[in-house]
Amino acid sequence: MHDERTLPVSEKPWVASDRDAYPDTVHFRGLNTPVGIEASVPGLTVEGTLPSGLEGSFFRAVPDPAHPPMFADDNILSGDGMISRFRFRKGAVDFDIRYVQTARYLAEQHAGRALFGGYRNPFTDHPSVAETDRTVANTTPLWHAGRLFMTKEDGLPYEIDPDTLATKGACDFDGALRSQTVTAHSRVDPETGELFLFGYEADGACSRDVSYAVLDPRGHLMREQWFKQPYHGMIHDFAITRSRAIFPFFPTTTDLDRLRAGGPKWAHDQNLECCVGIMGRDGDVAGMRWFKGAKGASAFHIMNAFDEGDVVHLDLFVSETNAFGFMREAGGIHIDQRAIRGGFERWTFDLAGEGEHFTVTPLGPPGDMPRIRDADCGRDYKTGWYLSMNPQGGPPLPGGPVGAAFNCLIRITLPHGEIDMLALPPGHAVSEPVHVPATEPNGSEWLLCIVDKANGDAGFQSELWVLDADRPSRGPIARVHVPLPLRAQVHGCWVPATVQSPASQMTR
Repeated sequence: MHDERTLPVSEKPWVASDRDAYPDTVHFRGLNTPVGIEASVPGLTVEGTLPSGLEGSFFRAVPDPAHPPMFADDNILSGDGMISRFRFRKGAVDFDIRYVQTARYLAEQHAGRALFGGYRNPFTDHPSVAETDRTVANTTPLWHAGRLFMTKEDGLPYEIDPDTLATKGACDFDGALRSQTVTAHSRVDPETGELFLFGYEADGACSRDVSYAVLDPRGHLMREQWFKQPYHGMIHDFAITRSRAIFPFFPTTTDLDRLRAGGPKWAHDQNLECCVGIMGRDGDVAGMRWFKGAKGASAFHIMNAFDEGDVVHLDLFVSETNAFGFMREAGGIHIDQRAIRGGFERWTFDLAGEGEHFTVTPLGPPGDMPRIRDADCGRDYKTGWYLSMNPQGGPPLPGGPVGAAFNCLIRITLPHGEIDMLALPPGHAVSEPVHVPATEPNGSEWLLCIVDKANGDAGFQSELWVLDADRPSRGPIARVHVPLPLRAQVHGCWVPATVQSPASQMTR
């Protein structure tokens, strides 16, 4: 690592730490090139006009390895967590980015090299870290009850100081949580303020135990229940409605013997059916109702869910097989990324009926990384945003979690699927947006997203775009220039200044 990393970025050129030491794969090249820079840059250059009333923080989760990996077949999902923030205040934008100082990050910093082996395989680690928490906390920033967390589904969340971005430490909610893991995709009810979360492999690697927990508006754990998943499969996301919790399982499976032999964590099984469990969100897991879907189907992210009496709707992005190449290939599935079929679908479950099947309704073009208004969570809704691939935008930039970046942003109106699309020019990529609600009655709503542009054969430039949430096709009303490239984002969140202010936080 270079000692200059912690200097203000404006005082030095960008240099990726030990770039040549990283594997020459898509997980470490293009938009996935390691950056390894912690920085604070006040007063970023703004092109255009920032909306009045845009006050708050856009937090982003970025996986960025601080050291070259132990194995050449490592992937982007193993990168150390970085928390970055664009803070909007008084018409200016400041930028900060810091590593999440997990136990894993600190152990490797002390050693000066990677000590943790294959992706989510503790049996490949250096013996010196056999008892060390492996999570990199690199997937989703979570704000609840005046606290900021960085999450990844293989461990506990790490609490972050929202002002300094300093790491406070792993959080088990004052010792109340029994699960060893917490989801990267929790849900906050917009009316009650309750936080709903789950954790799979709750009792350790390859266990079939799933934890379902609820926190009150002050962040105190109210209840936690465990149930068994139907097979050792991945559950990356889940959903709530006003009255139900929905758990979709997909046949990307793990196996303890395979891990002990040094094999991959996940292998997709094209012959297994996906399963969906539905229960009363305030009820008992013993009342879970199970449904079965198509063999080999895969989904990572859910747009939303809502119910109408005994009918439950789940809107999600489904593909015919796993979108991650290394997970497909571990299961013996060799399909070109561009040939995978999928779409934005609504799965409808009739809880008053009998049987294990459900209805599938197409809603829109394929894509992923969805966003809704926070106020619409678990409610019947009319608008959502997500990323997709526009074939007229040229070949996608290499990078992002699946190796090919998105090049367009879609606003979809439901249930009929009317679309307004921001199509980026060739050589551009867009990351998941966050939604900024109106600050006054009948006011405008905004989207914030990072847009990357290829700059020569090996480099790229990053900008933060401010878009009209109702008409993203009009393009940015403001562009915030970032003085360093930003490694591909996973997820983000928006925290209004009125919420982040200490005076507005609830007493815990």
